[in-house]
Amino acid sequence: MTAPRSWNRLPRVAPDAVHALTQRSAGVPDSLPRPLLAYGSGRSYGDVCLTEQGTLLLTRGLDRFIEFDPQRGVLRCESGVTLAEILALVVPQGWFLPSTPGTRLATVGGAVANDVHGKNHHAVGSFGHHVRALEVWRSDGSVIVCRPEDDNGWFSATIGGLGLTGLIRWVELQLMPIQNPWMWVESQRFANLDEFWALNRRAEARWPYTVAWIDCLAKGKAQGRGILLAGQHAASQAEFPAFKEGGKRIPVDPPFSLVNGLSLRAFNTLYYRQSVKPQGTLTHYVPYFYPLDAIQDWNRIYGRRGFYQYQCVIPPREAEAATAALLDTIARRGEGSFLAVLKTFGTKPSLGMLSFPRPGTTLALDFPNRGNKTLRLLEELDAIVREAGGTLYPGKDARMPASLFQSGYPQWEAFSDYIDPGFSSRFWQRVTS
Repeated sequence: MTAPRSWNRLPRVAPDAVHALTQRSAGVPDSLPRPLLAYGSGRSYGDVCLTEQGTLLLTRGLDRFIEFDPQRGVLRCESGVTLAEILALVVPQGWFLPSTPGTRLATVGGAVANDVHGKNHHAVGSFGHHVRALEVWRSDGSVIVCRPEDDNGWFSATIGGLGLTGLIRWVELQLMPIQNPWMWVESQRFANLDEFWALNRRAEARWPYTVAWIDCLAKGKAQGRGILLAGQHAASQAEFPAFKEGGKRIPVDPPFSLVNGLSLRAFNTLYYRQSVKPQGTLTHYVPYFYPLDAIQDWNRIYGRRGFYQYQCVIPPREAEAATAALLDTIARRGEGSFLAVLKTFGTKPSLGMLSFPRPGTTLALDFPNRGNKTLRLLEELDAIVREAGGTLYPGKDARMPASLFQSGYPQWEAFSDYIDPGFSSRFWQRVTS
């Protein structure tokens, strides 16, 4: 079979073996080469879900719901269940995921392992804040049930622990109540970064969900121009618009990236000039939270060489200056991203030792892989992030220097005590060697 890949299709590495799990109580055969590593839907970017040695454990077969209490909104499911499958079950019964990333195709095990976050981090924190319990199978055959109230460190090591404390077999979540599947969304255009900071502060004080798209190629007085989307779950009403989910697909792998200077400038200009709705409008939750899920295999637009995702977080004190410096560098090099997202995190401390979300501003970008040219740009961005005291997101990284990881995650050595000696990943070997 073809070796499993991460979503950005980089790096291209293959394990010694691949083993599909179908029963959570069955364990893992001793005959499989070590180290082990869980692989869910492959929706992370980079090598946190990849290994060049040992065995990838495919977890999508662990796809059962174990228990759901529709009165309290408590759900227990196996780790291979996707967020889409959870939503299909719970939304009709008046519940929703309290924190969700930009794709519903990730597994719940992957959401825990990367402690994913969403547009409402400033209001509710990250995914790990809503995990009530989880079970981890260790390669010595032991099983650990972890809860946030435990003081033995296993919960904080496993939340955001990159799948290295063992195999997550099931997760119990506390869901949030909703009245319907609709969102009330306001969109507002801002002319530059200065306008964004002011607009974003006002929006976060009023709205549980906020995120901004920015034109990362704009220069001068237009630097950082974009559109802010603020939303909340809609109140009950007599009627709602009809919604039918559409779907498109990128059918082939182009030999080169379709994202280039010409297409990028045209897209950014058209997107920025689109009609906005500052007065608000009803939007179904699917296109609001998961717009790219409507395009199957959208990662193919970057061509066969794949792309690099770059997501950083900058501490509040340095956020405005460092964000401007990052955008200036990108525009000067002409290596922009049409998927450029800007958001400020809240102050709620993350529960995981290696969790990425923390107070500050996060900027996420995609860059076509153009070899050394792209890598040199990313090194320039690293220098700005490092100088500002920031760091990068492991779940969206394929080339972070070990020094930047270790400075950005000071608990990495304490975390190492919780790693299952039978588990490892290419990412961990790369950033700790």
